Order: sequence, then C-alpha cells, then structure tokens
Amino acid sequence: MSTVTAPTIHCIPVLADNYVWLIEGADRATVIVDAGEAGPIIEAIESRGLKPVATLITHHHGDHVQGLGELTRRFPMPVYGPDSCRRVGVDTVVGEGDRFTIPQVGEFAVMATPGHTQDHLSFINGQAIFCGDTLFTAGCGRLFEGTAAQMLHSLARLADAADAIGDGATIYCGHEYTTDSLRFAAHAEPDNADIAARVREVAAMRAKGEPTASASMDLEKRTNPFLRIREPVLRRAVEAYVGDTIENDIEAFAQLRHWKDDFDGLARL
Repeated sequence: MSTVTAPTIHCIPVLADNYVWLIEGADRATVIVDAGEAGPIIEAIESRGLKPVATLITHHHGDHVQGLGELTRRFPMPVYGPDSCRRVGVDTVVGEGDRFTIPQVGEFAVMATPGHTQDHLSFINGQAIFCGDTLFTAGCGRLFEGTAAQMLHSLARLADAADAIGDGATIYCGHEYTTDSLRFAAHAEPDNADIAARVREVAAMRAKGEPTASASMDLEKRTNPFLRIREPVLRRAVEAYVGDTIENDIEAFAQLRHWKDDFDGLARL
C-alpha cells in the first residue's frame, strides 16, 4: 500500500515582521504562499534546492505581493490569487469554493475570508490553513476594508474548517505578531491559564529566534480572544471596557477590535 507524505512547511522571514510559507512536496516541488520580498524567498529556495511550481497570494497589500514580479521572473510559474491582484501578477484567479491540485504538493481549497481586506483569501492544504492576515496567532487582522461582521464570519468559518479537518489542523499566518497579541489577550482575560502558559512558551521561543506564527487551531480557540467572543468571561470584560451591556455578537466583536486598537495605541479605523 502506498503512502502519501505530508508536505514540509518552511517559514521564511521577510521585510520587518512578515512571513512567507514554502510548502515542499514530493521531489522538492514547492508552493510559495505570498511574496512580500523576493530576495529572502529566492535565497531560501536555492539554498534548499527547492523547485517552485506555484505561488498563492492571499490579498493585495504590498507586504504580501511586492516581491512577486522579481520572483516570477526568476522562477516562471502560475500565480493563484484574487481577481484584485491581476495587476501585480496573479494569472490564475480563484475564489470562494474553488479547489485546485498542484502536482507533487496536493489539493488546495480556497476560502474567501474578508475583513482585513475585501479580497482576502485563505488556502487549505491537508491539515494546514494558510490564513494570511485574517487570523493571526492569538489575534486577527485590522479591519482596513471590511467590517466586524465580515471578520467575525470569516474567523468562524476558519474555525469550522479546522473542526472539519480534525486533530492536527494548524494555522499559518502572515506576521510575527504573537507576543503583542498575547499581551492583549492576557489583559482581556487575566485569569486564563492557557493564555498565561502560552505567553511563557512564546517568550522562550522568541528568545531563541524561533517563529511563532503557526499554531494549532485548538490552541487558538483557547487563547485567541477574537475566537472567544461568546465566552462569558471575555464578554463581560468587553462590556466593562464599553461600560454597557452588549447583546449582539457583532457589536461585541467590533468593540473587542476597538479595545485591541486602543490597547496598542493605534488610531481607530
């Protein structure tokens, strides 16, 4: 009986705090997720002897696409992504519900996950969920173009997709934001022992220079406030921040996002 080996996933730091993911399948065939900076991606591919066969783009922000032209000139290959990214090099437009197979790497399912941007896509390959800037480890993206309702729905769909995958479902996101996200999570839920344990674990990993932008969805559900808006303890904390009772999940989520922005000293969008 033949067996299928799960791809190996490499984390490549680019720019100030972005990550690009390389999904290495059979015979070193490799799919690239996002392309914020070409140089580090090219160096990682060539130093590992990888063979890039496709790039996936999650959304149109420059820190996810600005290296795409140089990358595809070096390694001609199809680029999958939203229609909005045709101008930067996407030549195979995909959207909600699409599935495609990349030989030697596997099948990918496409999910529309708007909220951070209107065009945001997430890609699912086996147990791996590449969620760009929609879901972060212990956080979520800012609502630059979308609404709280869209983001809440997108996060719920990602959680449901993980449930369908079962044990082993893991997210891979676009930035090294875990430490800052956990500072807020611990502030919002100071008695959450899982958050406290994760703070210690992430601090130890970062002290060794290890990336922390991937995590099991099970851990996210226990420690990410943006997946916990219906938890009574967190809901009461959001209401205390607002100074009023909140009956609506969407409004509670919107206020949680405002609270995070205020906590970080960011201007509200």
